[in-house]
Order: sequence, then C-alpha cells, then structure tokens
Amino acid sequence: MVRLFSKSAEDTYRIGEKLGRLLFSGSIVCLTGDLGAGKTAFTQGIGKGLGISEHVVSPTYTIINEYTTGRIPLYHFDVYRLGSSDEMYELGCDEYFYGDGATVLEWADNVDDVIPDERLWITIRKLENPDEREIVFEASGSDYEKLLKEMEKDEDISH
Repeated sequence: MVRLFSKSAEDTYRIGEKLGRLLFSGSIVCLTGDLGAGKTAFTQGIGKGLGISEHVVSPTYTIINEYTTGRIPLYHFDVYRLGSSDEMYELGCDEYFYGDGATVLEWADNVDDVIPDERLWITIRKLENPDEREIVFEASGSDYEKLLKEMEKDEDISH
C-alpha cells in the first residue's frame, strides 16, 4: 500500500499524471471516494500522463468515454448511475478490461464483483482542510506492485 497526500486539486492531477506515465496496456485502475473527492481530476491527470490530447471529462451520463490519442487508449468509466453489475457486462466491460488500453473506473466499489482480481485500487479521501486529500493505492498483482514501487520513487509526490 502507498499513501500520498495532495494539498490541492493540482497536486491530485499531478499524482494522476505520474500514474498515467506508468500505466500499461490492460491496466485497470479502480477509483473510490466521496462525491467531490477528486476522482475526475485524478483521471484527467492520468490522461495527461498517457499523452491524451483531448480534454478528459467525467462520463457521468454516457458511462464510458474513450480517448485514443495517447500512447495507449484510455477507457474512462463512471459507474455511479449503474443499477447493477450486470449492466457492466452489457457495456462489454471485458473488452475494455482485457483490451489494449488503460481502464479507469470511477465509483468502482459499485461494480467490484465484475472487476478482475489484478488491479490497482485507489481511494481518495477528503481531509479536514477542504483542498487536501489522502490518496491510498492498493496493488493486487505483481504488475501493479511494480507500478507502485515506481510511484514511490518520485520524491516530488511522496509528501
């Protein structure tokens, strides 16, 4: 487990950007946290780290946004409005999970039972100061454990 602290939305974005530079084809990033915790800002940073040229926005009503201009595609899910995990299968989630891009799922705890066991689970928590966040990374699988070791190497984000 890796625990990082963000002092601002810009920090949250920058931490996401560092992660985006490390993601690989088939990466699965699960994001959880309260409304307004910074999941979308974090995902925007991931997009930047992947080299996505489009503006990354939350797919609240479309459920999935696909960005293909980066070094690998970004598949951005917001599953807050899904009624059940069965709806994830109807969306063809396996094609995304086992595809050539990185999949990021906001509100991942809503569909935890359909997400592959090997993944990176990230919880973003609001702190007492309204701008500060605690970002907790939990790796499941050796590829994600290696990725977290790389995240820790960057002194600039290890507050």
